[in-house]
Amino acid sequence: MIQILDERTMRQLIIARKDLNMSAGKLAAQCCHASMAFLTAPLRDQSRIIKSTATGNKTFSITLPSSICDKWICDILTKTICAAKNYNHLMKAITMARELGLVEGKDFFLIKDNCLTELKPEEIDENGVGRTLTCVGFRPLEDDIAHLISKKFQLYK
Repeated sequence: MIQILDERTMRQLIIARKDLNMSAGKLAAQCCHASMAFLTAPLRDQSRIIKSTATGNKTFSITLPSSICDKWICDILTKTICAAKNYNHLMKAITMARELGLVEGKDFFLIKDNCLTELKPEEIDENGVGRTLTCVGFRPLEDDIAHLISKKFQLYK
């Protein structure tokens, strides 16, 4: 049976590693980081501050494509969570994304845990902080693009 995708449909794809055996809470937190990354990355850019108030409040400017606003944020916020068997399997998703012309830090985001609770560091960053790559989160993508990547992964169970 051929599935006809609604041309208006967008989804956010998140791929998380199974081999880390994260607890349900840890997995949920990492997936939440992955989901929010495309919105929070621009907020960390101090040049986007429009106004700072005496009370410490800050107003930011974020420009999003109208397709993301109309077809995802103002719609049903569809997400698909897939499982990567291990680090190398997750890296295949990243390679696929790059081959599709997607850009790290704009279209997809690598989520690395600081290993303060249940995970052991797999790498040490430039500041001496141990970190582990847990998942990759994509900005909302047109369904056909998201499916090009997700079809190589099973849904997370």
